[in-house]
Amino acid sequence: MRRDSPKISIIIPVLNEEDHIGELINYILKNSTSRHISEILVIDGGSSDNTISIVQKTGATVFTSEKGRAKQMNLGANNSKGDILYFLHADTFPPKNFDHHILNAISSNQKAGCFQMRFDSNNWLLQCFAWFSRYSHRICRGGDQSLFISKELFVKTKGFNEDYIVFEDNEFISRLYQRTIFKILPYHVKTSARKYRKLGIVKLQYHFGVIHLKNYLGAGPDKLYDYYKKKIAV
Repeated sequence: MRRDSPKISIIIPVLNEEDHIGELINYILKNSTSRHISEILVIDGGSSDNTISIVQKTGATVFTSEKGRAKQMNLGANNSKGDILYFLHADTFPPKNFDHHILNAISSNQKAGCFQMRFDSNNWLLQCFAWFSRYSHRICRGGDQSLFISKELFVKTKGFNEDYIVFEDNEFISRLYQRTIFKILPYHVKTSARKYRKLGIVKLQYHFGVIHLKNYLGAGPDKLYDYYKKKIAV
C-alpha cells in the first residue's frame, strides 16, 4: 500500500464486554498493520463492569453513548478520522491482515462489504448456518460478519437507523444493497456462539428467522424489538 492510502477507523460497540474486549483489541493490534489503522474507537452503551477501564489500558479510544448499537455505531462514525469505517462486534475476531483485505477491496472501487463467517463451535448446524455467509443475498447478511464501508458512502446513506434497537445491521445493509455492489470477501471472521449456547441453536435460529419474516412482511422497528424482548432477550 502507498503511504497516502486511506486509513481505517475500527468502531466497536460494547455493553458489559469485559470478558472479550481486551483480547479483541490486542488481537487487532497484532494482526493488522498500524499504518493502515487510523484508530480503534470503542463506543460504550453504559457498561456496569470493567469494560471501559480495560479498553483504556489498551490505548484504544472510548466514547460513551446511549444504549443501542445503532446509536453507538453512528456516534463512532461521527467521531472517526478514517476514510474507511470498519464496524466490528466485541465477540467477533477478524481474519489476519483484515486491513489489507479491506483496503484492497476499496482500491478496487468496492465501497462496502463484509467477510464470511465461522463460529467458535464445531456444531454441524452452526457450521451450516455460517456456510451461507459466502453468498451475496442480503438474507445471508448480519452484523457478526463485520462491515466495512467508505465514510463517504456511510454519510450519503445517513448511517444506521436509530429507530432499530435490533435488526439495525440488516436494515442498513439492505439499504447498501440498493446503493452499491456489496462485496463478500473470501476470508472468515470468527464469532462467538455464546447466544446459541445460552438459548439453544434451533430455538434461536427459529426466532431470528421469524424476525426476518416479520421485517419482510412490513413490521417496523418497534414490533421487531417487542418480539426480540419476548423471545430472545435474557
